[in-house]
Amino acid sequence: MIAALHVIALVLVACGGTAVVLTREPLNQALVLSVYGVLLTILFIVLQAPDVALSELAVGSAALPLILLVTLAMVRKQSQ
Repeated sequence: MIAALHVIALVLVACGGTAVVLTREPLNQALVLSVYGVLLTILFIVLQAPDVALSELAVGSAALPLILLVTLAMVRKQSQ
């Protein structure tokens, strides 16, 4: 049962990483990156690393996408 959870989590992370790479629009890429951060958090929880999962949740699925979205908004505002 545990091995099946590991495999499922790893497959989800692999699919999420592929989705991030294949997304070309920067705004959509930031949102997909946020989902990828949640998938990594799930992987770390399955691998019994709650401290790493908490860090990934804060940085990978909240802070980094927020910084990217603010940066995109500032760049679009300056280009107008």
